[in-house]
Amino acid sequence: MKPAQLLFFVLIILGSVAGGFYASHLYSDRTGVVKTVATNNDQMQHPYRRPDFSLPDLDGELQSIDNWNGQVIMINFWATWCPPCRREIPAFIRLYENYRDQGFVIIGIAIDDPQSVQDFIDPMDVNYPVLLGEDTGIEITTAYGNRLGVLPFTAFIDREGRIVHTRRQELSYEEAEALIKPLL
Repeated sequence: MKPAQLLFFVLIILGSVAGGFYASHLYSDRTGVVKTVATNNDQMQHPYRRPDFSLPDLDGELQSIDNWNGQVIMINFWATWCPPCRREIPAFIRLYENYRDQGFVIIGIAIDDPQSVQDFIDPMDVNYPVLLGEDTGIEITTAYGNRLGVLPFTAFIDREGRIVHTRRQELSYEEAEALIKPLL
């Protein structure tokens, strides 16, 4: 098979998978999908309460989103195979270091297998909680407003548990900081 043909088939398969995920989430109401009130291509604003969930951490301990009640929460959905996700993590490490003492937490939800996540975050010295989403993480990201199922996807939650912003693209340190500072 020629490289161009192989690329064509890979693109067709990826498009089909993405379309299937989109269609299944578009027509599914089982996750309590958050309705958006204002959108553009990069950012959405929501006045809605965050959906509850529990996922295992890297030690296999089940962690509930309720563990961080009363804090400003930035939930970042990511995967090791996603280049923009990988690029933004160093900024998030710095952001968490600078603001965690002010009641701010980042929760990374990896849409990936446990070993790939562990192999990626160990050398990076990720200093914030990382949970293993795998397939359940896809349902959770949809419940948080990620209708298209894209990664990276980040939700910003105020101290009262309301989703106040979502972002479906790579974030810089400055962009994330501008969204969390008013919430602190």
